[in-house]
Amino acid sequence: MDRISRIFKRIVPIYWAFLTYILLGPGNDRAEDWVAFEGLDKVVHFVVFAILSFSLKAAFPKMRMIVLYVIIIIYGIATEVLQGSMNLGRSMEFADFVADLLGAIAGYLLFKTTIRFLGVK
Repeated sequence: MDRISRIFKRIVPIYWAFLTYILLGPGNDRAEDWVAFEGLDKVVHFVVFAILSFSLKAAFPKMRMIVLYVIIIIYGIATEVLQGSMNLGRSMEFADFVADLLGAIAGYLLFKTTIRFLGVK
């Protein structure tokens, strides 16, 4: 687990910076894309926060679940508030925050399941 932790400690800051850029960058209307569908942004929020949660837990395996959730909740609220106040074509939505939180839970559970499946201690 130490080797995995060292790898993820390098990945997390890069991913977190990328995620912040994506969440706070200018919005664009991509309704004409063939892959776009109603609620796509909620799916994206869910997935990126699941990856964040998984990565944080992998980087810091001794971190308690509640600490992980507090970090993610604060980050999720902050990004939503900033999206609403920056006037870059994004909006603050409670549903996005719910998707963030559900993604964080899924990422944590996926990490625990993966560790159990691989038998890593």
